[in-house]
Amino acid sequence: MINIIKNSLKKLTLASVAVSLAIVSTATLAKVSPTEVAKLSKELTPIGAVRAGNKDGSIPSWSGGITSVPAGYTVGDHHIDPFSTDKVKYTITAANVAEHKAMLTPGQVKLFETYPDTYKMNVYQSRRSASYPEHVYQASIDNAGRTELVEGGNGIENAAVGIPFPVPKDGLEAIWNHILRYRGESLSREGGQAAPTASGDYTYLGFDDQLIIPYGVKGASAEKLKETNILFKFKQKVTEPARLAGTALLVHETMNQIQTPRQAWTYNTGQRRVRRAPNVAYDTPGTASDGLRTTDDFDMFNGAPNRYNWTLKGKQELLIPYNDYRLHSDKLKYADILQPGHINPEHVRYEKHRVWVVEANLKSDTRHTYKKRVFFIDEDSWQIAVTDIYDNRDELYRVGVAHGLNYYEVPTQWSTLEVFHDLQSRRYIAMGLDNEAKMYDFSAELEDISFTSSALRREGRR
Repeated sequence: MINIIKNSLKKLTLASVAVSLAIVSTATLAKVSPTEVAKLSKELTPIGAVRAGNKDGSIPSWSGGITSVPAGYTVGDHHIDPFSTDKVKYTITAANVAEHKAMLTPGQVKLFETYPDTYKMNVYQSRRSASYPEHVYQASIDNAGRTELVEGGNGIENAAVGIPFPVPKDGLEAIWNHILRYRGESLSREGGQAAPTASGDYTYLGFDDQLIIPYGVKGASAEKLKETNILFKFKQKVTEPARLAGTALLVHETMNQIQTPRQAWTYNTGQRRVRRAPNVAYDTPGTASDGLRTTDDFDMFNGAPNRYNWTLKGKQELLIPYNDYRLHSDKLKYADILQPGHINPEHVRYEKHRVWVVEANLKSDTRHTYKKRVFFIDEDSWQIAVTDIYDNRDELYRVGVAHGLNYYEVPTQWSTLEVFHDLQSRRYIAMGLDNEAKMYDFSAELEDISFTSSALRREGRR
């Protein structure tokens, strides 16, 4: 298995970017030079992707992504697919996967081996549809020459609104780009998750989520963010099944988690009490996940990065889920998506894109269920698209996949569904199911006072 992993990593094709990927320690990193910042308006996009397409034209040049709302779409609707007329170019199955290994991660290949009769990838035309508002692009350029890692890379300062390190120098900077990527200023959403058994049976777990992101507020200042040390505040209440309804979670995520660690509270309907929850972090099992994901798997990776050594490996052309509007459609029921072993591949769209490759190896003096994690991060959005996860025996353990699309009313690139495949139990958990739920509201007017432990108690009692 180790030789397979080594051989796969040797196949990584480094993109032709005019940025040095020298791996240096956080303590010796220099700020990005004015010359490198200038590239963000020329050969690189404002968030650091290569503007040009690839050599054979299978990845097009960047033209700004989706910049307008498709005709017929109204805010509050499930999002219309702008590319609904695109046809499948080719399909990868267990029979021909060997021909496409250069564009797949070891974890993706393993899924074909695990489910040879049912797993496949329908590959479509590549469309660089990811986009952000102009003020986010400008903020990213502003951040490039000033943002710094602090506390050994476990905190960040002199950044606001945009991508903090559009010209990343190491793996820590790259993972902070994912953590701080733009997702609007506030959000209210319904939806849920399911963890089917090996036979395909599942119980749907419904959530009501609310999120405010001080970091993403237009005009936010780096100085004020350093003072408050709050990245976002997240509140989640279980709405179904009845036996769990009312259970709630509140998280205050900080920008410097050494100065002030993540703060979390839970409300238990049986005890009718709010309790501090310091263990809502790292490898604590995720909420009602049947042990199929860790807390820091949520959003593909979240929280303090201090338990790993991070290495930026370069770039690779990879087949990843993209423009997954069909999977997001309200024309589908959850039962259309959830099936034994993996979600229904007929509803998933794959495209070839360039990704940053970041490897996280567990530090010798810390502990975590995962010994190694390899993240494949979309260059046009800094959204983690795929993660290969290894256990303490150096064997592939889990494969995480984010099915992304452009929420063009914002606009922002984000996942509509996150799926973590447990290769050992041959089960998976699908998070973000929203086909039968009310659509996300990125314009929700949410007050800071609603994100307190007292508010959690009041709402839990309703």
